[in-house]
Amino acid sequence: MARGNLKRFKEFPEKWSYFNDCFLLFISELFEINHIRTIYHMFIAVLLIFCLSTLAVDYIDQGRLVLEFDLLFFAFGKLGTVTWAWVVMFAYTLFVPYYTLVFWGSLYHSFPSKLGLSLGTGLVLSAVQTYVLGQFPIYVVVHYQLPPASRFIVILEQIRFLMKSYSFMRETAPVVMKNTPKEGTVLPRFPTLSSYLYFLFCPTLIYRESYPRNSHIRWKYVGITLGMILGCLFYGYFILVRLCVPVFRPETNQPFSKRTLVLAVFHSILPGIMLLLLCFFAFLHCWLNLFGELLCFADRMFYKDWWNSTSFANYYRTWNVVVHDWLYYYGYRDFLWLSKRKFRTAAMLSVFIVSAVVHEYAFTMGFGFFYPVMFCLFAVFGVVFNFTMNDKRQSPVFNVIMWACLFVGQGVQVCLYCQEWYAQIHCPRTGVGTSPTFVLQVLESSIGYTWMILLFESSFSFFMIPDQLQPLCRLADRTDIIIFKSDKKECRKSCFLSGFIKL
Repeated sequence: MARGNLKRFKEFPEKWSYFNDCFLLFISELFEINHIRTIYHMFIAVLLIFCLSTLAVDYIDQGRLVLEFDLLFFAFGKLGTVTWAWVVMFAYTLFVPYYTLVFWGSLYHSFPSKLGLSLGTGLVLSAVQTYVLGQFPIYVVVHYQLPPASRFIVILEQIRFLMKSYSFMRETAPVVMKNTPKEGTVLPRFPTLSSYLYFLFCPTLIYRESYPRNSHIRWKYVGITLGMILGCLFYGYFILVRLCVPVFRPETNQPFSKRTLVLAVFHSILPGIMLLLLCFFAFLHCWLNLFGELLCFADRMFYKDWWNSTSFANYYRTWNVVVHDWLYYYGYRDFLWLSKRKFRTAAMLSVFIVSAVVHEYAFTMGFGFFYPVMFCLFAVFGVVFNFTMNDKRQSPVFNVIMWACLFVGQGVQVCLYCQEWYAQIHCPRTGVGTSPTFVLQVLESSIGYTWMILLFESSFSFFMIPDQLQPLCRLADRTDIIIFKSDKKECRKSCFLSGFIKL
């Protein structure tokens, strides 16, 4: 059965996907193989080891057995704000685009200037979209200072609503334009609100009036999938707490050097690739299949066997089929249609740039700082690998190269984003347009103490620090000053390179 029944361009064939048993639940089918299921069991064993190691460390340090998930509570804080912001975005996406198209469609065939009506309606809707789905989520994230996970929920839902509403309008408007109302009728045939509502929740970004449906909901599968999602959440918590925080919390306070950076990148490869696989399994497999099962949505081809790819071109097509289909339909194919199929390379590059910008936007708003690591890896290295490691590469060696590149890329991302996160903590913003200098002068003393003259917001403070200690000095509970060296030159170097001088 085909995914849709609307053909927008005769010269560009639809990308059909077939709903047979072998593609409904890709990884679930693989888990039926004992050898593959053993790998799944190994990951569960690693999760248990993380729990045991955390309990052991807590018992040694605090003398008690306790599992504190303070990082999770911090990351998912202010969920009340997230909820009402989501309700506003959802209500707008449900009613405004739908009834705007109903209004436009009711006048289109009888209005004297069809172009003027279309342009006017499009401009008004674009302005409202920009404010509600563009500025409003950013305002909520910034004004209410949401923590990281809550930020990502708002921003990713913003992107999802934008993509879904665009697909609905892009697929519906041409049909309304082609279908002239029959004599005696007022409106041309228009999709029902219920079909649009179903589309907003079903795990696809391509609007169709109807989708292949299953006959019933497997509630046991729903419970198992929900449990796996929660397990992945705690898995990610332990990866960050056991493999990232202990490495980067002290590393950020050390003087910068090439050796430190290289070691940090290689230390980040293991947690990086584990987080990549975890995000893939939790979202593209568990989360999307959960909603697919609850909505009896039969098309479960959310990904393909990207792990067997011997080219990055195939990897990009199979890693996330849901987003890839949207980019193919409304980016690549529309670009070719507008250019009369003359600039295929430009069409591909435009898709990469748009995807890189959106990914970087999500990371920037999610972490609260602009640090274009994702953009550079995606728009620069991703483009190069896409053209150099193309579909002509079929040797298994290129699968090894692809995995090696993924390992290094994830290590670079985890390393740089973690370092920047702690740099932001050690050097907080004190106001718009200000550049406070913390360390004015470091003076040596012959009696084993170092005098530091500190300037913070136009006020002087004097600290006498024992040379033998490396204490954490808190200045008015507004910033942390860490002293590492007693030597005048080295102390100044440490302070300046550890992020205490706000640029």
